[in-house]
Amino acid sequence: MLTRIISGAVGALLLAVVLYFHDTLFLPIAVSAMTGVMLFELLRAVKLHKCLPVLISAEICGILAPLFYSFNFYGDQVENFTTILDVHIAPFDKSVPEAVIEIFGWRVSPSLLTFAVSLTAAFMIFVTWLRKHKEIRYEQIFFVLASMILVPQAMTTMIRIERTDSKNGLFLLIMALCGAWIADTGAYFTGVAIGKHKLCPEISPKKTIEGFIGGILTTAIAYTAAFSIYYGFTAKRAVIAFVTGAFCAVVGAIGDLSASMVKRQIGFKDYGKIMPGHGGLMDRFDSVLFVLPTFYVFIALLGVQ
Repeated sequence: MLTRIISGAVGALLLAVVLYFHDTLFLPIAVSAMTGVMLFELLRAVKLHKCLPVLISAEICGILAPLFYSFNFYGDQVENFTTILDVHIAPFDKSVPEAVIEIFGWRVSPSLLTFAVSLTAAFMIFVTWLRKHKEIRYEQIFFVLASMILVPQAMTTMIRIERTDSKNGLFLLIMALCGAWIADTGAYFTGVAIGKHKLCPEISPKKTIEGFIGGILTTAIAYTAAFSIYYGFTAKRAVIAFVTGAFCAVVGAIGDLSASMVKRQIGFKDYGKIMPGHGGLMDRFDSVLFVLPTFYVFIALLGVQ
């Protein structure tokens, strides 16, 4: 228990540091690092972490996606690291939808670079599969392909959310991250107090229907209170916050159960050991991967300001 508490405290401290420097290049670098670790844990789960062509392709695709996207907002900071490579990023005006990256005379957009890297990575993975088709099964390959699309894009949403509102981006990012964790906490205490009916006993024996409902209500109420206090109360804002919180809790539970089902079918207890007592980053961010995009869609479409 002590190890779990210490590990959790260290993790929370590191996350606090990342959030403190949210408006600098440190955020996309941290997101890229976390994405790389999570992809390694997923490849390890399907026993492809020792296949270097597959591992390197997936890691490059995952690590570069948040960095390429961040060029739209942190181009002036990135320039300091790219001038020696004859790479120029313009414009730096944040009002422009997308920056233009000039590499040795070629002008490309970050989204095009991301697409090109993803396509190249997928091609290398398929070539490796053809060469080692007797050792690697199609389930492993398509699991890797799905992971290297889902994880980087979901984690990059942290940057999208932070840049949604230059003034209130940090608050929105914190709420997005807390969406899954509030639901987990609410579900746990509700389940302990009144939980009787199992939700998915074969996938997660400890989860109950009562806990699931409690997690939804806890998140919805917490969102309503937080947004009302931060922006000021209006009926419309309260309703949007309540619905957003409820949806995030449901989606987070689906993400958590999906990750648990993968572990059960593979025979894993934890995805990794980077956080003693908690497992790997995937064990902590499984539900967050689903909540981040959901939160972003609700905020982008409905708004809470």
